[in-house]
This record gives sequence, C-alpha cells and structure tokens, in this order.
Amino acid sequence: MTLRMLAAGVAALALVAAGCGGDGDESAATTGGQTETTAGQALRVGLITDQGQLNDNGFNELAFNGLKRAERELGIAGRVVESRSAADYVPNMASLARSGYDLIVGVGFAQGDAIATAARRYPDVKFAIVDVDQATLKGKPANVEGLLFREEQVGYLAGYLAALSAKREGDNTISAVGGFKEPPVDRFIAGYEAGAEAAVPGTTVLHAYSSDWDDQAKCKELALDQIARGSGVVFQVAGGCGLGALSAAKDRKVWGIGVDADQSFLGPHVLTSAQKKVDAAVFATIKSVQDGTWQGGRNVTFGLRQQGVGLGTISKKVTREDREALARITDEIVKGEIGEIPTKVG
Repeated sequence: MTLRMLAAGVAALALVAAGCGGDGDESAATTGGQTETTAGQALRVGLITDQGQLNDNGFNELAFNGLKRAERELGIAGRVVESRSAADYVPNMASLARSGYDLIVGVGFAQGDAIATAARRYPDVKFAIVDVDQATLKGKPANVEGLLFREEQVGYLAGYLAALSAKREGDNTISAVGGFKEPPVDRFIAGYEAGAEAAVPGTTVLHAYSSDWDDQAKCKELALDQIARGSGVVFQVAGGCGLGALSAAKDRKVWGIGVDADQSFLGPHVLTSAQKKVDAAVFATIKSVQDGTWQGGRNVTFGLRQQGVGLGTISKKVTREDREALARITDEIVKGEIGEIPTKVG
C-alpha cells in the first residue's frame, strides 16, 4: 500500500484495538478523554486496517499510532477495525458510516476499490485513503482525500547508502524484497535502484515479490535466495512478511534495510530504514477535519521536503564519509537539484 513536512507532525490516539470483520460488527473499542466539538460531540474517526494487521511493526501499526495520538492530543473518539480479508473492507466501512463516524481512513492500496464504493454510498461521510490516488478511484468521489507519499525519494537514499555500504564490504550486488507489486512498493524499489546506480555505477540490484504481506517465511526464502546470489544488503518492502527478509539478513550476516517504521530495534544488522510516516499523515488528516481545512476530491502528498519520508536510524558502522554523502544527496533532493526519480520498476 503513504511521506510529506506534515502540518501536524506525528499522530496517535490512545485507543484500544479490538475486533473486526463483517457488516454490523461493533466489537472494536472506542476509548479516551474526548473533547467536545462545537456541535457538542467529539469528532469520530474510524480506521480500517489492511490485511497486515496492527502487529506488522510498520504500515498498519503506524496508522494506528497516528490515530492514538489524535485521540490523546485532539480529543477525538477513535475506533480501529482490523480487516482479516479484502471481503471485510466495504462492510467495515459501511458499519462505521452508519454508526455516524465523521471520517473513515482506509490503510493501504488494496482498499482503493472498497473506499470508492463506500464513499459513493455514503456521500456525507469524509473518507481518506493511504497510498491511493483519489483521481484513480471509480467515480472520483469528492468526499475522498488521497494520502500519497514520495517513496521513491527515500528509496533513493536507501539505495544510495546500500550501494556504498556493499562496496565497502567488497560486494556489488544488493536486493529488495517487495510484497505485492503495487505502485507504492514499486516506488520504493525504483528509487532504491536509481540511488544505488548513482552511488556506485554498475551495482546489480535484485528484486522479487512475495505476493504476501504476512507470511515471513515467504520473504525469508526470497531474501536467502538473493543473498546466495551475492546480495550484501537486503531492503524489505513487504510489511510484516518483510520481517522474514530482515531475519535472513541477520542469519547470513549481511545488511538489512527496514521499511515504513524505524526497524533498527531488530538488531545491529539493520543498516537503516526507509521511513514512511503514515502516522503523521493520519494525524494531519484528522486535524484538518477537526479544524475545518479538510478537502475532499484531491490528494495530499508527503515527501522529503514535508518530512513525510526519510531514513531512520543509521547504523553506527556507517562511515562519516558515507554519512556526509548521504546528507548531501538528501539536500539535493529537497532542493530539486536531482531530477525526476523513477517510480516504476523496469
């Protein structure tokens, strides 16, 4: 399936995640000390997770954190509904809409068709969708705002650092393990390839797709194959599944690069993480609804300049020279001195 300086920083809301599933399911919890709006009621926000669930240490968890911060700082009433399959998306959205939620946020590219259907069915409800261009939705519903990210920019930085690090280890091959072949995933990988070529011309970049967001064994198998083919750095772009790729990197004593969240906590084998600040985007969107500046029928895009994407913790083993080169490249991207970074994988 997000990043862009978020007008409102990172988000979150102290809510309890529970239940999920079909039409009419009311088991997900709402919590928190809400403040009243001018209408006398707290703003109500529903979050529909992707199939990756809230324990993916990345994409879905970040969105949930954004919701929790909004509850804590803005006093909204939040509810999260975990979707166990794609068939749950529309029923879950419809249930929230019928229950009077003011804003419904879909997390992930896979929810595009569902949010288009729900938005047309409930035109008085505001919707936001992470990783989907509003203009590509069927009917282009005016009550939907797309939340997009310039993944190619942070992918470029990750690839640049990966190629430099691999070269210092005597390697000229790096790799990426994607989840599904979707535009956001490919933007990460395309940027990664371009950054590697810019840093060390002739670097070989392997890539493969697991077609899965959850099964760590699938991603681990792909990463092990890439490492066997000479990869000295493995970039995971596969959500929870991608944790398996990072595990493979650890087992084979090569570098791994995390995605979405800062995944340096997984161990010293993590070179850095290509962060996609979905939490900040969700928080900013909720805040815009609360303060009356929200606009449907458009996209909001978060890149390096907006501090919506960026590298996470960089390994202490990275040399000062490479850090300085990375800082220079980051500045050039922000200033627009580096041309259009590819967004499609060849």
